[in-house]
Amino acid sequence: MGSFSIWHWLIVLVLIGLPLVFVLRAAPAGANRFGEMPPPMSFSEAVSSFFRNYVNFSGRASRSEFWYSYLFIIIVGVVSVIADAIVQNEIISSIWNLAALLPTLAMTTRRLHDINRSGWHQLLAWFIPIGSIALIIWYCKKSDDTATLSELERVFK
Repeated sequence: MGSFSIWHWLIVLVLIGLPLVFVLRAAPAGANRFGEMPPPMSFSEAVSSFFRNYVNFSGRASRSEFWYSYLFIIIVGVVSVIADAIVQNEIISSIWNLAALLPTLAMTTRRLHDINRSGWHQLLAWFIPIGSIALIIWYCKKSDDTATLSELERVFK
């Protein structure tokens, strides 16, 4: 029971080393390749943007849009769980979770684009705790406000 085989070390390496490769790699230098700088939003603007960009995985989402949308998702989730408890069924929260899945993935992808990272980085959440901690830090990070490609194109026209 005291032996730590090569397979155990391989599992540890995959669960800790692999996410660290992606986490410690710097975002690409230079212009943000995902579009124009997003404007800050109020709560109502963020919720309307959340539903308007239902499956829009391109572009960027500001911190305010991201966090206000997540606040809305949590509030509706809590209300749906309370409603499920009243009707003694889980159908309402299940429908809400399914309805919010794609826009949440899209919004998270746009938030990662805002810091000049690929949306595929949200797969790091499966590598607990390294990937989850890195994603939370990235979600809180200030927007990458370097010149966008379209601004560079305007300068060189």
